Amino acid sequence: MRATLMYGAGDVRVEDVPTPTIQNPTDAIVRTVRACICGSDLHPYHSLPQLPQGATMGHELIGVVEEVGAEVKDFTPGDFVIVPFAASDNTCPICQDGFQTACPHVNFFGPGVGGQQAETARIPWADGTMVKVPGVDPATADESLLKSLLALSDVYLTGYHAAYMAEIKPGQSVTVIGDGAVGLSAVLAAKRMGAGQIILMGRHKARTDLGREWGATDVVEERGEEGISKVLELTGGYGSHAVLEAVGHMPAYEQAVGVVRPGGVISRVGVPQYDMAPVGFTSLFGKNARLAGGPAPVRAYLEQAIQEVLDGEIDPGRVFDRTIGIDEVPAGYKAMDDREALKVMIRF
Repeated sequence: MRATLMYGAGDVRVEDVPTPTIQNPTDAIVRTVRACICGSDLHPYHSLPQLPQGATMGHELIGVVEEVGAEVKDFTPGDFVIVPFAASDNTCPICQDGFQTACPHVNFFGPGVGGQQAETARIPWADGTMVKVPGVDPATADESLLKSLLALSDVYLTGYHAAYMAEIKPGQSVTVIGDGAVGLSAVLAAKRMGAGQIILMGRHKARTDLGREWGATDVVEERGEEGISKVLELTGGYGSHAVLEAVGHMPAYEQAVGVVRPGGVISRVGVPQYDMAPVGFTSLFGKNARLAGGPAPVRAYLEQAIQEVLDGEIDPGRVFDRTIGIDEVPAGYKAMDDREALKVMIRF
């Protein structure tokens, strides 16, 4: 089968690799219908050391079940499913608390499990991980519906997780840092939770225009101290009750600290590209501000989100602005890295 591997920073290749097979009785084999490139894939695209064997890439997938292991009870071949970016048993106490990305059996898709920017994927803990999409035939489904269902495998529900962990209340001020697909998804989620003011910090007009459609009341293009001053001006000098940080770099965290209101919360879902972050008196402690967020437990939110998509309440697939075939994936990475594409979908 054709699959995506990364051999080092900027070195993405599509190659023929062995088709995955059942390894454990809890596995399923899924034929990919749509996959995509994630903003977090750009972190190794910038910094991955040279790997002679290459690293499998991709963690977002909708597809059709082809085969199941002997202990898989909830799925049969032919089922159309969404696969979250992390596998989990969904039965342990941690999963039952709603934090499947901290499951003792968690497998983050990509290196070590098998990337999903490929024609076929092996899904560990299939009963706990996958969710069926009822009443949809992917062979005849509208492309916009497939895009929105694919967005539920990671990007939209990661933005939703940022808003959920911030415990946004109706009428509150929210600042979203980052106008990528996750940041825009966080805007949509914050709006649905009733935020009264949503400030989107971003400087790419095509993206911030979508953010405005989804509920952003203000756009701040400035960064650093200038951006902080602008947000404080928009919030009467107080800052926002909730700050949703969807970038993962230290300057974004520093902006979040600068604009969070005393007693407020910073909810991070951008994968941190740093080990240490200020939490002392001059940052969080002095403001009585809280720090929340982490890898989104997509599995916890999937059933509700699928129904919202099927009912036409949300259309998160609008973040996909380019569609390619599997052999065009290296160009897709470059387009996202060059900010020529917001989010790239791969059609199989």
